Amino acid sequence: DSGLCAASLLGASAEIKFTIPVGRLFTYELLRETFQSDFEPLYKLYAGRLYDDPMTFKCNQQNFPDLPEWLRFTQRHPYDNGFLYGTPTSPGKSTIEIYATNKRNYETARHILMIQVVAEKTLPYQAEFFIELREIEMVLPSSVQGEIKQDLQKLWYSEALEIVNISNALDRGGRVPLPLAGHFEGVYVKVGSEQYFSPCLQMVLTPEHQRLCASETKVKVPGGCSFCSIPSNCITWCKTELVSSRPTPPPPTVGSGILEDGGDFDPLESPPSRDLLPDYIVTVIVPLIVAVVLCLLLAYIMFFRREGVYAFISNLYIFLYHHHTILGNTDELRQMSGSRGVAPPLSTLPMFNSRTGDGGPPLQSDSPSIPLIMAQHDPYSDTLPR
Repeated sequence: DSGLCAASLLGASAEIKFTIPVGRLFTYELLRETFQSDFEPLYKLYAGRLYDDPMTFKCNQQNFPDLPEWLRFTQRHPYDNGFLYGTPTSPGKSTIEIYATNKRNYETARHILMIQVVAEKTLPYQAEFFIELREIEMVLPSSVQGEIKQDLQKLWYSEALEIVNISNALDRGGRVPLPLAGHFEGVYVKVGSEQYFSPCLQMVLTPEHQRLCASETKVKVPGGCSFCSIPSNCITWCKTELVSSRPTPPPPTVGSGILEDGGDFDPLESPPSRDLLPDYIVTVIVPLIVAVVLCLLLAYIMFFRREGVYAFISNLYIFLYHHHTILGNTDELRQMSGSRGVAPPLSTLPMFNSRTGDGGPPLQSDSPSIPLIMAQHDPYSDTLPR
């Protein structure tokens, strides 16, 4: 970019001024021939034929890196002309810098475009059409716009039409077509008029038309509404939208055209007064009484029917009795522990004789295999005592 700006200082600068109204389509074609005088001769004689050099354009608002919000630029190929187009939405002044770069020797030329936007009344009735077999560069030339406008005038039954906007279908969320012959991006064309929509256009608002479009049925041209003299200018009816900033004019009332000869004007009597007390009682008093009754019932249930509190009080005595018995048992165990000085019974000795009651010496071993009770053999008895 810095090299581009430096080179532009060497080229000549030309100023072009335009005055356009708000809400109207602005189109400016960047002709490559107009920049030829700023470069070396672009035409070279080779084998008896003339060849021109490729050229690219870069446009931006002065002191800004990009164009204004309402203005767009397009150039499909370096050998094609460029187009600045758009519809201003508010009055003001814009200064556009146009840089043309010769792709053969990279010389640069600079032109200034002054656009003055003035306020103007918006057209009340507008319609947007989708042309499927067109691309944005194909409809921006003034000759093609004139052909489309003539066809739409036949459809609108009015010559007072103005093209309001032209936009690419890709900018509206459309898909990129296949790079094959017969596949186009599509273009939206919006026109406006002071005259109301024609009967052909009003058929777009009928429920039958909307039902056919919702069922994805291919809607043919309604009877008597064929208007496109060039097949590539035919519109897609299911994508046609009508916009009106004024109310729909009512249909005229058909009468005899002769005023009746009668007496004096007798205005209608005022309607009788209406008693609003029953409505007030049903709407306000009755719901209020029901709300008070429900609040009282809820208070009774919450404060006077608390069965859990009485159940806790009745079980409290059982809890106290259990606590008292635990204390008594604890005291009894303490008293029993105080009488441990009594000689233990013989059966609790480590070893004893079941007949004589004599205890044996304590064993020094702690082996668990030695029995705690040992019986001595009686020579006068064949069996052991029990």
